[in-house]
Parts: sequence; C-alpha cells; structure tokens
Amino acid sequence: MATFLIYFAIITIIPLWASLRVKNTYNKYLNVPTSTSMTGYETARKILDANGLYDVRVEEGRGFLSDHYDPRAKVVRLSPENFHGHSLAATAVAAHEVGHALQDQEEYAFLKFRSALVPVANLGSNLSYILIIIGIIFTFTELAVVGLIFMLFAVLFQVVTLPVEFNASSRAMNQVVALGIIRNDEERGARKVLNAAALTYVAAAVVALLELLRFALIIFASNDD
Repeated sequence: MATFLIYFAIITIIPLWASLRVKNTYNKYLNVPTSTSMTGYETARKILDANGLYDVRVEEGRGFLSDHYDPRAKVVRLSPENFHGHSLAATAVAAHEVGHALQDQEEYAFLKFRSALVPVANLGSNLSYILIIIGIIFTFTELAVVGLIFMLFAVLFQVVTLPVEFNASSRAMNQVVALGIIRNDEERGARKVLNAAALTYVAAAVVALLELLRFALIIFASNDD
C-alpha cells in the first residue's frame, strides 16, 4: 500500500510541478515587454516570411496557452495573449510554434515520425487501460499484453515528442536572435520560457514510461503466479 501511495504521489507531483513551473515562468515574462515591442503575431509572421513560408498563416486561437502549429492546415495558432501581446513570453511562444513550421518545411524526421504515430497513439491512449484492466481482472494475459502494446505506442509518441519540442525551441532562439527580434540581454528570459515549457513534455514522458513499467510488472507478475 505504501509503495502504491509513493508511486501515485510521484506521477501526480511531477506533472503538477511542471505545470506550475510553466505558468509561473510564463506569467513572469508576460509582464516583460521586448525592446522591439513586436506582438506574437508580428514575431511569427516575420520568422515565417524570412524563411519563405508565406503560405503559412498565423491565426488567433482560443484558450490559455493553447498555442500550436497545425501541419495539415499550415497554420500557426496563437492564444489571444500571445497573438496580441508584446511580451518576451509571447515572443518566445510564437517563435517556438513557428519552429514547428520550419521543421515541417524541411520534413524534419522526428516530426514526420510523430505525425505518423498520432492515429495509433490516440488509439493506444483510449484502449490500452481498458484492455489491460479487463485482462488483469479476468486473468486474460494475452488481452492485457495487447493493451500493453497499445500503451507502448502512446508512450513512444510522448518520447518522440521530446526531440521535436527541443528542436523547435532551438530553432526559435536562433531565429529571434538572428532577425533582431530580441536583444542579447533578453535571450536569457526567452530561454527560461522555452525551457519551462519543455518541462511539461519531459514530465509527460516520464509519467507515461512509469505507467508502462507499472502495468508491465503487474501483468507479468500475475502471469508468473
């Protein structure tokens, strides 16, 4: 029982800590304007145009930190505070999302691999727990193993997401510096925003791996019995 409580605390605390770190860092730099006073929209548009991506649109999305790049529609969607904001946080987030558009432009291998994993990863996220739990309850090991395989694809998606996100952040920093969107003394703040955001993906991958390991141990331990 104690082991389960410790495990539950770990998988709860890790993502919670990462989420709080992102919000605190983002809110801190949301109040720090850049020297160029460019909005997130202007930042995104400038980087896209500088790289010949005139066909990629930049649109205002909805929700808090809902920023993302849609490779199918070729659209960078920025949350309202980042689309209109002149802050260092808005600049960093906008540049990061454009980083994904740059990956798409050059057909970055990890981005293509992650996109290919989306259907099976979604299926794994929806079905894996159901199959595993039914398999364990009715001692149907084969069914539980099938569920474990589905979960493996979902975990693989989380792991592949890491290089995709870190690479997008690296591209973002290179672009905002090279194009003069931020000054040298603003680089540290931009990196803090990007690094804090990256923690959420690291946390998600760690929790996913721990869950996969836990269920694997349960399934194979019950099979030995």
